[in-house]
Amino acid sequence: MRGEWNGLKALFLLDCPYAYYVHCFAHRLQLALVAASREVSSVHQFFSNLTFIINVIKSSPKRHNELQANKATEIEDLLSSGQLETGRGVNQIGTLKRAGDTRWSSHLQSINNLLNMFDATISVLERIMVDKSCTSNQRGDADVALNLMISYEFVFIAHLMKELLGITDVLCQALQKKSQDIVNAVKLVSTTKSLIQNLREERWESFLEEVNLFCQKHDILVPQMDAMYIARRGRAHHQQDQITVERHFRIDIFYIAIDKQSHELDNRFSDRALELLTFTSMLEPKDGFKNLERDQIYTLVEKFYPSNFTSQELIHLGYQLQHFICEVQNDDKLRNMSTLQELCQYLAETGKSDVYFLFDRLIRLVLTLPVSTATTERAFSAMKIMKTRLRSKMEDKFFADSLVIYIEREIAKSFSLETIIDDFKSVKDRRVLFDL
Repeated sequence: MRGEWNGLKALFLLDCPYAYYVHCFAHRLQLALVAASREVSSVHQFFSNLTFIINVIKSSPKRHNELQANKATEIEDLLSSGQLETGRGVNQIGTLKRAGDTRWSSHLQSINNLLNMFDATISVLERIMVDKSCTSNQRGDADVALNLMISYEFVFIAHLMKELLGITDVLCQALQKKSQDIVNAVKLVSTTKSLIQNLREERWESFLEEVNLFCQKHDILVPQMDAMYIARRGRAHHQQDQITVERHFRIDIFYIAIDKQSHELDNRFSDRALELLTFTSMLEPKDGFKNLERDQIYTLVEKFYPSNFTSQELIHLGYQLQHFICEVQNDDKLRNMSTLQELCQYLAETGKSDVYFLFDRLIRLVLTLPVSTATTERAFSAMKIMKTRLRSKMEDKFFADSLVIYIEREIAKSFSLETIIDDFKSVKDRRVLFDL
């Protein structure tokens, strides 16, 4: 939809050349980052293998109970040896979790849980392999899952994705909030990009050491980094370039996976979009409009909204800002506001939108940036649940009514059955009155 040449974005630009595309902050960015990482074939195989391993364990309640029992035994041994400390809320047993495309942070949680329960999971798989009560398919799946888990490449990618998704998780969680703080959003985007770049340029050695320590702890064979890497044997082996193991893991996986995520962040949060958000953050009424500066407002209008303000209006906008700032100093209600929505509503209710009409126009332009709520995406997610999971066939009117109730279920809880019955009864009485 956002296509610059022939998509929805192009249609907007055709009618309004000064329209600016800013990616909806409510979009589940982490899932987009996971999708970008999966463009690397090794990472794609990792997530497929991760799902397969978890399915092997969680396909039976018996295996799930064995997994938790093994983890509990492991925790008891570590506590008795003094390697773990006791405390409220620590040393939770946990379980394995499947990564879901519609659950926030589920990929990160899935990887964290598997690494946390690594030994317990291996013990369950080893038990399945020798359990005569299991079918040959189940024993075969357990054998394959075990071989995947104890491979160095699986552990390497698991730690890499844990690191990358952990860096971006703070930003992803913040962008899911219904009310988005533009100032903090800009800062989080910048810090996320910086941390990912720092991981690429300065943390290879420390990251590799962390992976190797994990492998040594769990008796996983660590390959010689200066040895020749062989991805496939036979005819395919002769068709590829001769590279070392270190080059494969460092260049083909580590660097490329990080570059894919950096590229995705740059596409969704371009420098121009961040500049626009930085300027608009000055309009935030927090702390008595302490960031409101007339010169910066001029730059915002001249650079991003030249077609919405004439040169004469730009001059008058400066005078209006002077009067508005003076009024803020003497108005406790204005000083205590925290969002642009509250400010815009206040100006409309008090009639000050007619007095500061140019300032009000600028605020309304800023409020059109799709960075405030996740309402649209939540509506689409709810529509998928209502249409495909709860009902197979539904008329449009009934579907729309059900969807409204489901999306606004917090409001719907405030209605009692008696009030709904009384409302319908009053409608019926009115119809009888009109008929008479």
